[in-house]
Amino acid sequence: MKFKASTLFTLISIFVAALLTLLNHYQIVAIDSQVLIGFRWLAIVGLFLYGLRKKSLTSWILISMVVGAEIGNDFPNIGMELQVLSKVFLKMIKTIVAPLLFATLVFGIAGHSDLKQVGRMGWKSLVYFEVVTTIALFLGLAAINISKAGVGIGNPPGAVEELPKVEAQTTSDIILHIFPENVAKSVAEGQVLQIVVFSILFGIALAMVREDKRQPMLKFTESLSEVMFKFTNLVMYFAPIGVGAAIAYTVGHMGLGILVNLFQLLATLYVALIVFLVGVLFPIALIVGVPIKKFLKAIAEPVSIAFATTSSEAALPRAMEAMERIGVPRKIVAFVMPTGYSFNLDGTTLYLSLAAIFVAQAAGMEFSFGQQLVIVFTLMLTSKGVAGVPRASLVILLGTAASFGMPVWPIFIILGIDELMDMARTSVNVIGNCLATVVIAKWEGEFDENANNEEITTI
Repeated sequence: MKFKASTLFTLISIFVAALLTLLNHYQIVAIDSQVLIGFRWLAIVGLFLYGLRKKSLTSWILISMVVGAEIGNDFPNIGMELQVLSKVFLKMIKTIVAPLLFATLVFGIAGHSDLKQVGRMGWKSLVYFEVVTTIALFLGLAAINISKAGVGIGNPPGAVEELPKVEAQTTSDIILHIFPENVAKSVAEGQVLQIVVFSILFGIALAMVREDKRQPMLKFTESLSEVMFKFTNLVMYFAPIGVGAAIAYTVGHMGLGILVNLFQLLATLYVALIVFLVGVLFPIALIVGVPIKKFLKAIAEPVSIAFATTSSEAALPRAMEAMERIGVPRKIVAFVMPTGYSFNLDGTTLYLSLAAIFVAQAAGMEFSFGQQLVIVFTLMLTSKGVAGVPRASLVILLGTAASFGMPVWPIFIILGIDELMDMARTSVNVIGNCLATVVIAKWEGEFDENANNEEITTI
């Protein structure tokens, strides 16, 4: 009975707060702003009651996003000051990534000494990644050419944001960036692809040594991976605070009104990403035989973290754990997921093709279809390994603009709403990589259909 009463209170309070806000927004009924704030916070109290009953970390993360948005909207100065909490969360997550990747990859490769399977997973993963990201590329290209969101935009006189200077990357630079010169430097700089390359080579080398020499290192990496997953669990208890603070900062310094600005560009991206999810990833999941309900439940938490923090890296440890829970073997998760963070950036690839043509449209530059293809294929190469850095795709876009002689002033326009766009594309990156791990596991015939997908609850 208590559960029903608290749920009913939550639903009624949310409905009343939403109704009053809409009536006031469309000037149907004039309502005092303090009254609106009061009703919105009453709805949040209802959400807190629901969270206390649910005791689910995912629920608390979603509730914290609502609380953060409300704090940022009602008290923008406080919201902006809360950014330090989101930075603490991101820093703690980033400490997990390198040791977790190293331990899981090395143990996954050397643990069963089946180097043929590693090679087989490698080519299967790359084929899947390239097919899916190429579809994303063309979808982004089609979306911006249909909406023509950049056509008719003039150079805004108030554009004073300072953009970083970026030199155009050559093919040699891109290739050299894949390989580490110093593994400690790669870890310090968060170069996910370089850590993956080092770990794969280390795992292969370990598989080639004598059993008596291999076992101590194998036990160490197995223990390290278990410890890092437990470390992740501890850090995740701070996730609601970190995620809520990230949303509070975003709304505090940009305002909810930013959603109105450049709506056409935002809508183009969001619609294109939804079409990609429904028209590409969902059919793949059906064809492969992914248990949809179990999969959606598993990815809810890592996707919500990615959405709020705009960093795929922040969701990586939790996403890896979630895929293990639904039946993907650790050796496949450890190989496919981090590799996908460099080669399977579905959301980022779609966004970059869309954004590059938007810049050209805004600048009044006419590019033929062939020229547009050259631009987007260049972007597909230069975007590898940027998933771990929030809004790193903006830097890639600047480099591409320099390469093709496009002006940078249209990027000022994107800069204003890039965080909102980054939320969506980062979420799609995480969904795409989670699906890829299940696809490869199914392809290898090692997916456990009977695995339990138990969600971690709060203390």
